Amino acid sequence: MVIIDSSPADDEVLAVRPALTDAELNELFGVAWPAHSPTSFAPILARSLTWIAARRGSRLVGFVNVVGDGGAHAFVLDTTVHPDERRQGLGIRLVRAAAEEAKARGAEWLHVDYEPHLESFYGQCGFRPTAAGLMRL
Repeated sequence: MVIIDSSPADDEVLAVRPALTDAELNELFGVAWPAHSPTSFAPILARSLTWIAARRGSRLVGFVNVVGDGGAHAFVLDTTVHPDERRQGLGIRLVRAAAEEAKARGAEWLHVDYEPHLESFYGQCGFRPTAAGLMRL
């Protein structure tokens, strides 16, 4: 685990690839995404290029996952911030840190899919809209 950002004043720490338990990830996802069903994250993280987690004290308050194609492309998935921590810049810091880590691991392009109401958020993170295709399986 590498700490990339910490603020002693508010006890918040961002870290690259820290150990995370299913319990804490399911707790964060459960409060952030009401339709979330508990799952095992070990197989997901095992296939990840990297991930960034944010803690306030011992509590997990933010997470973003990055998967790669083994080459130039990487994809941001599961950007999640605890509802109590939203609208304070944490999500933007998580995604920007994920972008830096993806670049450090060889990615040249970072992709993200999002719903229209998140366009401004991802724009602040540095993304620009592009045409893309999507197929629900």
